[in-house]
Amino acid sequence: MDKKRILIVDDEEELSQIIAEMLEGCGYDTDTAADAAAAYDRLAEKSYHLILLDINLPDATGFDICKELRAASHVPVIFASARKTEDDRINSFDIGGDDFLPKPYSMKELLSRVNALMRRAYGQADENGLGFGDVKIDTRSRTVTKNGRPVSLAQREFDLLCCLCRSKNTAIAKDKLLAEVWGAFSEVEPSTLTVHIRWLREKLEDDPASPRYIKTVWRLGYMLEDGE
Repeated sequence: MDKKRILIVDDEEELSQIIAEMLEGCGYDTDTAADAAAAYDRLAEKSYHLILLDINLPDATGFDICKELRAASHVPVIFASARKTEDDRINSFDIGGDDFLPKPYSMKELLSRVNALMRRAYGQADENGLGFGDVKIDTRSRTVTKNGRPVSLAQREFDLLCCLCRSKNTAIAKDKLLAEVWGAFSEVEPSTLTVHIRWLREKLEDDPASPRYIKTVWRLGYMLEDGE
């Protein structure tokens, strides 16, 4: 099963562990960070499907993290904080947050909000499978077939393919693809993306030199084009 990854950023480490155990028991993968520095390290290492973000941190604020994140990624963010003035709520949405949950909160309400935001952000297509032409993608088993035959993809290739498919017929900038697949603050070179696109074409296109589906959008990035 293709588990969704959640990053929990909170300096209350005991609370973070309780949240992590609850979310993992409900089928999610989790990582935790107790401060902004650790959060940036996690975000440079891998991509996440959702971030649960406290406002008050030892070395920065959750607002600072969200502002930098929004320059590179559209990953859903839930602010969870003891700060709950109207100004804090408004600011959290103005800088790109998707939800605000005041402390203290119940694990039941947190899970409900996480599930709801995941549905809004990734939709049912991600649960039921993706595809184009004669290519079928099963996101639960992380498998791909072409004309009914299995195609072996590395982890990054699979994640990149899914990212393209979820925005089918829409051009996606290179920096957004790098942020979504390799992590918002990773130092991966654009040439790495180019190589992975070439590998996908070689494995999935009938004529990799003249791709029908995985198109280059000049001076921007790439697009999965499917006219069906």
